[in-house]
Formats: sequence, C-alpha cells, structure tokens
Amino acid sequence: MSDLLEAIKARRAVRKYTDQAVEREKIDKVIEAGLYAANGKGQQAPYIIAITNQDLRERLSTLNREIGGWEPPFDPFYGAPVVLLVVVDEDYKNRVYDGSLVMGNMMLEASSLGLGSCWIHRARETMKSRLGQEILKLAGLTDKTYEGIAFCILGYPAEVPQAAPRREGRVRVIE
Repeated sequence: MSDLLEAIKARRAVRKYTDQAVEREKIDKVIEAGLYAANGKGQQAPYIIAITNQDLRERLSTLNREIGGWEPPFDPFYGAPVVLLVVVDEDYKNRVYDGSLVMGNMMLEASSLGLGSCWIHRARETMKSRLGQEILKLAGLTDKTYEGIAFCILGYPAEVPQAAPRREGRVRVIE
C-alpha cells in the first residue's frame, strides 16, 4: 500500500487539542499544501486566511457557536489555537469544489506534520456577518464578495480517534 494511502487512512477529524502553540513553519506548510490543491481551469481562486490572533479566534468561535445554536461555553473550534478560513469569490462557479480540495489537502498535510485538524462548517454564514467582513478587510480582500467555504482548525491533538470501519457496498463497478 502506498505511503499516501496510509496517510489518508490515518487522518482523522480531531476534536480535542492541547494548549501547545503551533509553530509558524507548520502552519505555512499546511497552507502551502492547500495552495497546491487541484482547481478548475488552473484558476487558483481560493484564498486562505490564517487566524492565529487569539482574540479574533475567540470572536469567531463565539459567532460560530451562535450560528450553530449552541450554548456557552461550547467551543465549535474545540480549543484548536489556529483557524484557517477558506474563501472564494462568490461568482466563481467552482468555488465549493475548489475550496473543498484546498481543505482536503490542508487536513492531510496537518496530519503528516503531527497536527490535528477538523473541517468546521458555518464559514458561509460567517462571511455574511459584520465579523466576516472585518476579517476580509483585515486580509485585504475587499475587491469582491467572498463566500466562506469552511474553517480548517489546527492544533496538537490531545487525542486522535480511531477510524470507523468503512461501510460496505459503496463502490459500484460498471465494466
């Protein structure tokens, strides 16, 4: 079995993190993996906004919790210290597909570096909020209307769940 397939099988969604800070070099490698994701017609349309500022991260967590309908003190970012936000011009037809490929690459690279990651929803709703617009302004993305695809949270895992057995019967072969 290939090393890549083993890495894919080992990657899990992590929902419990330690307090250890993530080194900038590792964050940069995760982002680089996202930038090399396959994309429609070579457009390279997705942007990745790295949020390491803990005050902004807490504000995002609070908004995400409110959008999701949870009560405090629940943290929908599960204590992860880094949030990578993937956004794409809302007029770009392949935005969801291309942004999703960015997310997949970043999660695989995070796992290969010993980091935990998890895909977190509600980025679309977040970008329509005042805070979402503030983030776009801070990132210098004010030229278009951007849709949030997802949040990729990063941190050192406190625990990594085991893979569930794969459900049978999900492959159909037509010869």
